[in-house]
Amino acid sequence: MQPDFWSDKRPAGVPASIDQTAYSSVIEVFERSCKRFADRPAFSNLGVTLSYAELNRQAAAFACYLQKHTDLQPGDRIAVQMPNVLQYPIAVFGALRAGLVVVNTNPLYTAREMRHQFKDAGVRALVYLNMFGKLVEEVLPDTQIDYLIEARMGDMLPSLKGLLVNTVVKKVKKMVPDYHLPQAVPFKEALRKGQGHGQKPVNVGLDDIAVLQYTGGTTGVAKGAMLTHGNLVANMLQVDACMQQLGPDGKPLMKVGEEVMIAPLPLYHIYAFTANCMCMMLNGNHNVLITNPRDIGGFIKELKKWRFSALLGLNTLFVALMDHPDFKTLDFSNLKLTNSGGTALVKATADRWKQLTGCMVVEGYGLTETSPVASTNPYGDKARLGTVGIPVVGTAFKVIDDDGNELPLGERGELCIKGPQVMKGYWQREEATAEVLDAEGWLKTGDIAVIDPDGYTRIVDRKKDLIIVSGFNVYPNEIEEVVMAHPGVASCAAIGVEDERSGEAVKLFVVPREGGVSVEELKDYCKANFTGYKVPKHIVLRDALPMTPVGKILRRELRDIA
Repeated sequence: MQPDFWSDKRPAGVPASIDQTAYSSVIEVFERSCKRFADRPAFSNLGVTLSYAELNRQAAAFACYLQKHTDLQPGDRIAVQMPNVLQYPIAVFGALRAGLVVVNTNPLYTAREMRHQFKDAGVRALVYLNMFGKLVEEVLPDTQIDYLIEARMGDMLPSLKGLLVNTVVKKVKKMVPDYHLPQAVPFKEALRKGQGHGQKPVNVGLDDIAVLQYTGGTTGVAKGAMLTHGNLVANMLQVDACMQQLGPDGKPLMKVGEEVMIAPLPLYHIYAFTANCMCMMLNGNHNVLITNPRDIGGFIKELKKWRFSALLGLNTLFVALMDHPDFKTLDFSNLKLTNSGGTALVKATADRWKQLTGCMVVEGYGLTETSPVASTNPYGDKARLGTVGIPVVGTAFKVIDDDGNELPLGERGELCIKGPQVMKGYWQREEATAEVLDAEGWLKTGDIAVIDPDGYTRIVDRKKDLIIVSGFNVYPNEIEEVVMAHPGVASCAAIGVEDERSGEAVKLFVVPREGGVSVEELKDYCKANFTGYKVPKHIVLRDALPMTPVGKILRRELRDIA
């Protein structure tokens, strides 16, 4: 096992360890924070702000509804399928307080994907936004779902404004296709029915499953990672430990009850779930939920309303924001934390962000299976661009060869992770669990990495994305990193395609910036920057690249196109 690299690099303020028994469950984190920070803002969206006390009351009402008006029992699964709206944290924390297991569900799923997840998880209840009612109606007969709770965009707004918003969404924007689900209980009605009743305490511990978080499903069948209350509490404490680093003023980087974090990444994604629903809550900080981050103009208008101090994002989002002419008009004087995750951070993006905002982007690394944060860069001069930093407190990294043997520091191999945030396993998939989790608790990530002698880790690429050209390994991330530095490139992706001469060849898909770039120009640029076998043999210009809702480029779809 590798040493604790934090031991000699731990910035001032970062504790040497976490107390995994500090909380008995996610429920206790929620209830203690709501009591301690009762009068402080917890979540804002669409012009409405919920204080911690209001969030507590609404979540308690939702929990009471589930306990008194359904036969759902602790351990039953409830799917929550909503974008970033106030109903999301109310439903999730209410469901957890009722002892249920939350199945985070992407609102943009197709009927096929919804059907698979609901059946695989054995979902018995579903909370959804009415925009997705038609799909719910389509998949419902093939599931075990007994209870439907239907939210609308304007639910949490004052009555007249809420009515107007719901009318515009349905009648003007035509965003609610016709469907027929008479058994669905309106979200507001569920809250009314649950109000005034005493919530029945549930016996939930750190070993119990809190969330079934399904992997993206871009390769093979989507699997539900069983994340326990202990996993989520541990990762919350690990991330909080990193944020205790002392800033220039000699105080912790993230101050209790003073921070405003912008939340454009979907809360149903484990990255935002842990950071926004857990870490910010621990210290009574304020989350501003962005419902549609793809509307960059609307996103920037919302940013103008806040003196925000933190932003969680990823490379594609940072590029889209910086490309908008209004971005540079924002007030960045309070911004002190920009975190990147989910996909590799491109150096050109990080440099540009620092130049425009004055705030460094700090890159970390994690997986759904690690709740998700496994490593992060320290802030300030200890950060090392191009790496994902060092393992968070209480976490060990190692790399192994194809035979499972641990390799020395500095050598390339598959990254393995061990720590209290590593999942319990995959839901009802013992064989798949055994493939990635060994008896000692080491998780095989499927990522190729190099751990430098001083502990900083570089992710070279996904094992399965490796391109082999004439026997030489080519890593798509390297190609993309260099090509993204070209001033005419907005985004790009590299894949391997069959080639009669070399076995495989590199094919590069490029989305040009405004003003354009030619294929010949890109070929000359690549020849000047890559060894011969790495130079893309095929270059295709496109208007857009296929992406997941959180901005990861879907290389598999590009392979299918190729």
